[in-house]
Amino acid sequence: MFSVQNRFQTEHPVALVTGSGAPRVGNAIACHLATLGCHIALHANASLAAAQQTADSLRRADTQCMMVQGPIDQSAAVEGFVQQVTERFGRLDILVNSAAIWSPKSLEDVTADDVRRYLEVNTLGSFVAARAAGLQMVSQPTGGCIINIGDWALVRPYLDHAAYFPSKGAIEAMTRSLAVEFAQRNRSVFVNCIHPGPVLLADDLPEEKRRAVAASTLVKRVGTAEHIAHAVQMMVENDFITGTALVVDGGRTIYSDDGLQTGYRTG
Repeated sequence: MFSVQNRFQTEHPVALVTGSGAPRVGNAIACHLATLGCHIALHANASLAAAQQTADSLRRADTQCMMVQGPIDQSAAVEGFVQQVTERFGRLDILVNSAAIWSPKSLEDVTADDVRRYLEVNTLGSFVAARAAGLQMVSQPTGGCIINIGDWALVRPYLDHAAYFPSKGAIEAMTRSLAVEFAQRNRSVFVNCIHPGPVLLADDLPEEKRRAVAASTLVKRVGTAEHIAHAVQMMVENDFITGTALVVDGGRTIYSDDGLQTGYRTG
């Protein structure tokens, strides 16, 4: 039977989720893993108040929880908070790399420093966290799972995000590379990637735009952070998936409302 407990042969696997302070996807993933019996390490840089609220809530539900803080673009800080988690709990079974930055900017205004900033946070930060966590997992008989968060729109990029997409495009290649690297050291260390689709739309997004986003998916609705969290659960529990990327987007990647999707057949 698939379960996180069976996967790691312990009642309370330890999960670290970066970027899990603010009430977005990372936070939902951390809370979901808590319901599965995991001890939780919440990571935040600036969203400490929100992280504290989540930590308090998890503790009231009898989840062992700790908070770690640090800028994801500083390698020493990242390696430091991974070490804090292993020192507190004695192990690290799950890492979810959810910390990221993004903001629209016209191509004409994008600078080399903008691109470097995205790469340092979204790509290098995830790499350093995965390397530090993975090397800890290699030393554990039951290994561990690393899940990187990408972006469905890599195949159909949004306008005004030219500095952002290179940083997320590297995530999938990094996932495959690390899956190979860690498997050579411990066959029970798995590395995968999830590409979220339209979930958690901005609160100030106009209703007309919300309807358009929903209509852009095959299922005609916007997803939730919990859909991503459930995909994380599946990848954690299944010990025959590694080096792959799962798109969780309601069919957005493959769907184009070009007028040919309905009532059109050949042959």
